[in-house]
Amino acid sequence: MQIGEVASRTELSLRTIRHYEETGLVVPSARSQGGFRLYTEADVARLMVVRRMKPLGFTLDQMRDLLEATDRLDAGTDLDADDRAALLERVRSYQQAAAEQVGKLRVQLARAEDFEGTLRARIARSEDLSPRHV
Repeated sequence: MQIGEVASRTELSLRTIRHYEETGLVVPSARSQGGFRLYTEADVARLMVVRRMKPLGFTLDQMRDLLEATDRLDAGTDLDADDRAALLERVRSYQQAAAEQVGKLRVQLARAEDFEGTLRARIARSEDLSPRHV
């Protein structure tokens, strides 16, 4: 698929997708005869990993590191037990970091919802006290 379709599916801008290509996070699998970038489902999946990591505060280097670890695990190449364990530990550390960030975001969301509720109640009180014009 071309970059426009990928942008629609991932909800990333064309500029962002090109930036991720420039940084080596996601490289299109092919180019058309006209030079257009062509992406596969695997490329879209990689972009979705990046998209999910970004709001959790992961850096481009961390994104690259996780993708490299998962690529090696998924490649099906013969990894010895120590290499596989090390790669799994890297992925596990990202999962734990993501879980910590999710917890922090839940606290922020609860505070934001409380604040919004406080404002809603304040508006309701003010509307109840205002004189009615009939």
